[in-house]
Amino acid sequence: MNKKKIINDPVYGFVSIPSAFIFDLIQHPFLQRLRYIKQVSMTHLVYPGALHTRFQHVVGAMHLTCLAIDTLRTKDVYISAEEEEATLAAILLHDVGHGPFSHSLEHTLIEGVSHEMISALLMDKLNDQFKGRLSLAITIFNNEYPRQFFHQLISSQLDTDRMDYLNRDSFFTGVSEGVISFDRIIKMLNVKDENLVVEVKGIYSVEKFLIARRLMYWQVYLHKTVIGAEQMLIKILYRAKELSMQGEPLFATKALRHFLQNKIDIHNFLDIPDHLIWFTRLDDTDIMSAVKDWVYADDKILQTLCRKLMNRDLLRTELRSMPYSREEISLLKEKVKAHFELNDTEVDYFVYEQTIQNSAYDARYNNIKILNKMGSVQDITEASDLSNLEALAKRVEKYAISYPKEIGFPGYEG
Repeated sequence: MNKKKIINDPVYGFVSIPSAFIFDLIQHPFLQRLRYIKQVSMTHLVYPGALHTRFQHVVGAMHLTCLAIDTLRTKDVYISAEEEEATLAAILLHDVGHGPFSHSLEHTLIEGVSHEMISALLMDKLNDQFKGRLSLAITIFNNEYPRQFFHQLISSQLDTDRMDYLNRDSFFTGVSEGVISFDRIIKMLNVKDENLVVEVKGIYSVEKFLIARRLMYWQVYLHKTVIGAEQMLIKILYRAKELSMQGEPLFATKALRHFLQNKIDIHNFLDIPDHLIWFTRLDDTDIMSAVKDWVYADDKILQTLCRKLMNRDLLRTELRSMPYSREEISLLKEKVKAHFELNDTEVDYFVYEQTIQNSAYDARYNNIKILNKMGSVQDITEASDLSNLEALAKRVEKYAISYPKEIGFPGYEG
């Protein structure tokens, strides 16, 4: 069977699957599950085109990694066939542990368990199935391989993961500010002392990449309506789990029912292998089929939240740079309690606050290194003449509050 297939990707055109092993990996049910998990969760409620999937993203990131490896080889960086295969496998599997709706429901169905931890567990499981073929990929993924630039290609502040999701999310949302010169950045990559660097000629493309990342976070990923919708989905699952644990019969697929009817946290998740198996059967369709049915649930809170989400009658979310006072929140909750006839516990399903933090660049972590013409290496913030770059490294903190739009927020006009 010819396994060197070609995938027609809307962002990059024709993407080649480089080997039979990579094809077998892509075909595995763990990877195929990512076809049914949206890349940017509830963002389609603001940008209707944002319905692309984690599967598209990992294939795109693999393609960019192939281009990067080809570039490094042209610059006399020795990369063996085994190292190449392992790096491509690692980037393909970097998101395999994502649950339904990606980051939105992380820590919700399984308390305290990140998608990175689940990815690591699934990689070990796959390595057993492929008889140790993924051992080097896991070593690279865990940053335990002495040639660090392989790990930096797949996980750093200028990796193929970020390059793909910025480009892809910009394409599908239509937000042109996220477009980056990924091809120029890749052509400027090099290796110095086994670390990934960018030749100085590519510095402006890297600056644009960092600015694009900041703009995409505030305009897309942390858009106030998106974070409000994601919180609604989280509250829906919390309520469904609360009712299920009390013995309330609710419609759910077998996989979703497993997580609704059992208290699963970081301790028993690791101790009971069945939890991981049930997790691999979960995707967005499990959640949405349940939410559609719960529109007609007997429970008033669950029914109201699901109806509002399905009809895009979303909670209003306000975003500002100053924290909301206890008085503002108390007054808002009193109004919501009276309008919906709720008690003190129930009102928390309709009014909630969040603190949102973001920085486009963190000079303390795996910083972006620029290789100058003299052969020495500098951090991007030192090498750049862009005065805004240090500002991009500062952490920006904003405060959000979500509440039913039927309730006028004190001091809010319109």
